[in-house]
Amino acid sequence: MTPESRSGRPRASSREVLSEAACELFLEQGYDATSVSDITRRAGVSRSSFFNYFSAKSDVLWSGFDEQADAAVARLREGQAVDECLAGIGAGLAPDALALAITNAEAMGIAAELDRDRAVRQFRLQRDLALRIGRDGEPELVAQVRAGALSAAVLAAVWAWADRTATGRPLAEVLEAALALA
Repeated sequence: MTPESRSGRPRASSREVLSEAACELFLEQGYDATSVSDITRRAGVSRSSFFNYFSAKSDVLWSGFDEQADAAVARLREGQAVDECLAGIGAGLAPDALALAITNAEAMGIAAELDRDRAVRQFRLQRDLALRIGRDGEPELVAQVRAGALSAAVLAAVWAWADRTATGRPLAEVLEAALALA
């Protein structure tokens, strides 16, 4: 009998185990004091396994968002409507390491790191949105401003949702409201 069949549920992937171990350590000893080696030791996997899933320590927190943002950009490139593509981020993102980090940023000592990484992701999304909006016929300045507003709305919605994960509305609803403001 395998461990999966005894417990009735599949074992978590190494990615999930690494993410959980990282968050535990960030809460226990802080982000800066936690090394990749600490995370892999806690998770019981090798350093090479870590780098199969993540390119850096901060990517542990952002992997769920990055997957959803990458999928949205792929849909943009395929011609799907901008609003539909961005709404997909809200439909696909579940409470994860990023939401935990947002709500515990001070305890983890990660507030500055989150701000920096948020800006990087917002710009990446803005760049792809501006290209798409420009292809739809908008002048470059209009495309850049609209893309900036939309990408800021996406990240603002994620932050607002994470701060209220236990008692608030689903991300899809928060994102819809934020996109309406952009």
